[in-house]
Amino acid sequence: MSLTTPPSVQKLQTALHDKAKGSPKFCFYALYDKVYREDVMVFAHECCKANRGAAGVDGQTLEDIEEYRCSRGMFLPRMIRVSQAGLLVPNQELARVAPQPKTRHRQW
Repeated sequence: MSLTTPPSVQKLQTALHDKAKGSPKFCFYALYDKVYREDVMVFAHECCKANRGAAGVDGQTLEDIEEYRCSRGMFLPRMIRVSQAGLLVPNQELARVAPQPKTRHRQW
């Protein structure tokens, strides 16, 4: 299944790409507001569904989420509100350390 990126998301991707390539030292401090836009969240959810997204570190699958939340039409609107409020904080108990080459470690 191939998904077509919506024009609004393509425009955002292009603008971010152009800025990153045009100003390599530029720091993108204010991207958080772009992530919780409804069009971006809907497209991300569709991509995860199309790829049969695996469960995250919390063990919840897309089926679990959709069964509990989407059946009530609550998932995406709730995720957008939670993101806007800055309440998406990683659970440190579920954090893992991934070994990297040359003894670097990346936490995810």
